[in-house]
Amino acid sequence: MTGPLSSLKVLDFSTLLPGPYGTMMLADMGAEVVCVEAVSQGQDKRFVPMRQYLGRSKRSLAIDLKKPGSQNIIKRLIEHYDIIVEQFRPGVMDKLSLGYESLKKLNPKIIYCSLTGYGQTGPFKNRAGHDINYLATSGLSSYSGTKKEGPVLSGTQIADIGGGSLHTVVGLLAAFIHREKTGEGQKVDISMTDASFAFNSIHAANYFVAGMEPAMESTLLNGGSFYGYYETSDKRYFSVGSLEPKFFASMCEALSISPQSDSLEIEKAFKKKTYAKWCEIFSKIDACVEPVLSFKEAVDHPQIKEREMVVEVPDGEKFQKQVGNPLKFSSSKTNYKHIGGLPGKNTQEILLEVGLKQEEIDSLKKEGVVQ
Repeated sequence: MTGPLSSLKVLDFSTLLPGPYGTMMLADMGAEVVCVEAVSQGQDKRFVPMRQYLGRSKRSLAIDLKKPGSQNIIKRLIEHYDIIVEQFRPGVMDKLSLGYESLKKLNPKIIYCSLTGYGQTGPFKNRAGHDINYLATSGLSSYSGTKKEGPVLSGTQIADIGGGSLHTVVGLLAAFIHREKTGEGQKVDISMTDASFAFNSIHAANYFVAGMEPAMESTLLNGGSFYGYYETSDKRYFSVGSLEPKFFASMCEALSISPQSDSLEIEKAFKKKTYAKWCEIFSKIDACVEPVLSFKEAVDHPQIKEREMVVEVPDGEKFQKQVGNPLKFSSSKTNYKHIGGLPGKNTQEILLEVGLKQEEIDSLKKEGVVQ
């Protein structure tokens, strides 16, 4: 069975997390993805597990883009591929003669996505940044936390994955649909800060219409109500999201407190019993109250298992457990081809596919252009 994107061919110049996560999603949906990677002496062992995950079902071409002759290889590949994803600072690909304006002359149908922290325009376009900086610049951090402690850290990359990876996939697929209708390729400019700013959503609506600026502990979801996490007697936690009256009433009944109770009374009630006891009690009640699971507990949770969110990906003659594709299609099932391999593992086969002869490839290897 082939995935819904089996007709797409992607050249992925991105590194780290946002771009590779997005192109992994494309590969999970059946796209052919080739990682265009730097020629190197090996890989940092600290990042091997992440590489094996984010590189799954992809092939790797290792090439030194600064060496003469490398651009010609990429330009030959362009004739055979639909999409380019790059994550360099603005202007880097242009300096390599691999910018959108240059490549669309070779393939007018090319869809070219540039994913960066701040976008291709604006005073911050060349500024370095990380997830925490994009969340801060977007305004999200200003009301996510408590008045006493200040902004709160997230355990995962909201701007990188939610802002960068997911918006990259949406933008590319929208451009692909446009091309299917018109035959026209285009450039897609994705900014992780833009996408994070868009996450302000309902708070932005209230601000622009009613002048209500969000602040810490001022809304239902950020400390302005009982919505939050509560500690048990054995120092585990439960999440409480019982915003609707019927759910709040059910929760109060389970906690043996009055429906007029505030967050302090809820806090006191949770501390009277152990985590296990509350798990037993709330497993029978539909009240938007759930235990905070460790990652190991989440992996073993029957809901996660039933949804096939932990999968076995081929690793040679063995298999490696990885987080599965969250997108489920009725007409196809995700084909996990293999874990991510070493940089340049597929260089030779890729170059042969686009018409280079063996003697040309041998010469390029000797010159250090490819690996």
